[in-house]
Amino acid sequence: MKPLNARVTKGLNVGAIVDACDNSGAKKLKLISVKASKTVKGRLPAAGVGDLVQAAVKKGKPEMRKQVVLAVIVRQKKEYRRPDGTRIKFQDNAAVVLKDDKGNPKGTIFKGPIAKEACARWAGIAKVASIIV
Repeated sequence: MKPLNARVTKGLNVGAIVDACDNSGAKKLKLISVKASKTVKGRLPAAGVGDLVQAAVKKGKPEMRKQVVLAVIVRQKKEYRRPDGTRIKFQDNAAVVLKDDKGNPKGTIFKGPIAKEACARWAGIAKVASIIV
């Protein structure tokens, strides 16, 4: 996991429902925790583009449902700023389900664009991504 080059605003709190944008069998994911996040007492941890999260599968194939999986956030509705001054936001919140904590995706096809920040941090996701924004 490499460091991010952009200042990503954390737009997804723990408990948020996000879409799975791959063909792993999961459809909807509920964020349980954000890995390597620090926060103040009483505040819910939040995740942004490129963050590794633990999520529960809420909708999807029967063998995937009710499982806790690792995922990486690849799109968020909340806009964030890139180093060149541009601000970027997406139409939906989406994540990619991982096989292991090294960053290898479980699915082989990603639907929709993937943020450049997520691809820079996770090489396994960058290999499979077709549209990088």
